[in-house]
Amino acid sequence: MSIAPSESRQSASMLPDSSPVDESAKKQPRKRKRRKSTSHLKLVPETLSERERIKAAAEQFAESLDRAQPFDSAQLETWGRELLEELELPEKFLGFAAVLIGNFFWKRQFLAVPFERRMLLLPHCLKHAEGCPAEYDEFGLDCEKCGACSIADYKVRAEQLGYKVLVAEGSPVVLKIIVGGHVDGILGVACLNVLEKAIDKVLIAGVPSYAIPLHSGDCKNTSLDESWVWDVLEKYEPLPEPLTSSYLPLIRESNRLFEQDFERLLPPVRSQSSDQALTPLAKTEEIAYDWLARGGKRFRPFITLAAYDAMTGGESLKSTQRNGDGLGMPDSVCRVAMAIEAFHKASLVHDDIQDDDLFRYGRETLHRKHDPGTAINVGDYLIGIGYQLVNSARSEVSAEITCDVLDRMAAAHIKLCDGQGAEMAWHEQATESITLLDVLQIYALKTSPAFEAALYAGMRMAGDVSGYEEMIPSFSRQLGVGFQVLNDLKDWRGDANNKLVAGQDMLAGRPTVMLALAFQSADDEQRQRLLDVFSATDVEDEIRMERLKGLLVDCGVFDQAELLVEKARVRAESLADDVEVEPLRRLLYFLVDTVLADEDQAGIPVPTPEDVLLSLPVAQ
Repeated sequence: MSIAPSESRQSASMLPDSSPVDESAKKQPRKRKRRKSTSHLKLVPETLSERERIKAAAEQFAESLDRAQPFDSAQLETWGRELLEELELPEKFLGFAAVLIGNFFWKRQFLAVPFERRMLLLPHCLKHAEGCPAEYDEFGLDCEKCGACSIADYKVRAEQLGYKVLVAEGSPVVLKIIVGGHVDGILGVACLNVLEKAIDKVLIAGVPSYAIPLHSGDCKNTSLDESWVWDVLEKYEPLPEPLTSSYLPLIRESNRLFEQDFERLLPPVRSQSSDQALTPLAKTEEIAYDWLARGGKRFRPFITLAAYDAMTGGESLKSTQRNGDGLGMPDSVCRVAMAIEAFHKASLVHDDIQDDDLFRYGRETLHRKHDPGTAINVGDYLIGIGYQLVNSARSEVSAEITCDVLDRMAAAHIKLCDGQGAEMAWHEQATESITLLDVLQIYALKTSPAFEAALYAGMRMAGDVSGYEEMIPSFSRQLGVGFQVLNDLKDWRGDANNKLVAGQDMLAGRPTVMLALAFQSADDEQRQRLLDVFSATDVEDEIRMERLKGLLVDCGVFDQAELLVEKARVRAESLADDVEVEPLRRLLYFLVDTVLADEDQAGIPVPTPEDVLLSLPVAQ
């Protein structure tokens, strides 16, 4: 958990508009400190009486908390420390106390979620390992109702009530179910190690969640307070409206564009029927529409919708429409958001060809499934679709606004091509000649313009943005560069496949921050060893990659990359601090917390923005 100052029970930037505080307090800059090891903070009290004591105190503590906006991990830790101080307990129970405070922050709203819109998540470690007849499928453990373990007890009753039940730790289907609008509340059981990882991915998406901590992180010998599960499993207490604002309605709205409203907003022209779709004339449209509608987390369209919402009052964050029924966004804004995705998907098609990637979104890349010529044509087609979608907004907004959005998207497109071209040109240069400035410029050109276009488009569709002409590109630059550096770190800290890909990228001479930092920091001996790795083409890539990683560690590259991300985060938050419009300032903080989410320095994979956006305290 991030270390945060304990100034009050709720930071100033988290206060709602109606709170009786002055503007200077509301706009107090957010401060961060670097992560420290937390293994000593995740012990669970040994006796039930002590656990119950902390639970009762956490419930009382949470009564005074402002529930207008969700919290982040730093705020939760601050609360946890305050509670332990009140109880005169050691900080080793910080994780336990923090989880319980989070529970009671959300409990009233969780109980207001109908049973059929809840999910129960259970860890596989509760099952009896020996003699368990269940097997894993794509949805986790296929638990049979055999009565051999406590999983069956919870599962049977939860399903009777209407819960969706998942027995797994970290199944991707959880995120899909939530985004799809099928689940509005989560009840889960997990150890503090798992809960910390999820909490650290930020809970500000605003999904009411209630977690039951396991007594230990030992996956073979663990237990829990079963009565704590039953305390909430069977209770339903409706509320007239949500207490806490949430980005979940907007997240779902961005998915709704492509899953429910796609044909209405972008009706097919040449493939209106199944027979027409089979003709050569309809082939390009069919492939392009399928590529645009399927795959990806639609994060950039979300930014556009959220930016528009922020500049028009931020009412969607308070919406009761959290089940995917739609927010009533103007079609013009929705089409512009779809255009952002069309440009993004087009760039991915072309990038996959240039890098000869095999898969995208779990499917074969278009140039592999069809051929490079077809893929290039589809990418170009998507660019045309994007500009057509933006132009269609003229029927609802002024031509001036439409032209401004088109101009910003065209500029973003040119910058992207400049960055991609520079990256390819570096393949022809000596590996050791790449500098950190070169790489950061490429990152800024390749990644930042998409964030800038998405943010600008949503804000401009809402009205005048002349006061933000400098802030938007500056903020987007910090967001994009930090995101790309985080991706580099994630690749090296992820699984073996990620590390192999990351190593192969560097060995192929692609400009990355890790490569530039390595040559910048290396002494003469280390520099020669780096050059030897790159020249040893007769050695297996796995061996070269391990040698390369060792040199990255010796040169302090990972620490330097983390510092670059921290600088980007601080600068982005500083720009957000100066924004006067409270809903927009809150959105910018949200983007920083998701796109530049704190990485775990102990080697836990760095989440992507899409992962962060929907991470839950029990879905790890």
